[in-house]
Amino acid sequence: MEQYFAEEALLSMTSHLIFIVITWRVVQSINFDAFFRKHRVFEARVFIIFVTIALGTTVSRFFLDFISWSNNLIYLF
Repeated sequence: MEQYFAEEALLSMTSHLIFIVITWRVVQSINFDAFFRKHRVFEARVFIIFVTIALGTTVSRFFLDFISWSNNLIYLF
């Protein structure tokens, strides 16, 4: 049972990191210059990092939930 939790934790951490990296690459292609004031580079970067983490973990959580739900379908029959 403990090994199951360890595997699930490893899968979750890996999934979150992968989707955060993918989201970071996508967010970098967006031009945010119009949304931020001039000379506020640090605040803009922190905001983009927070948005990237929020989006990446949300998408990762969706895929992890979907995998979990599909594994639980065997109990339906």
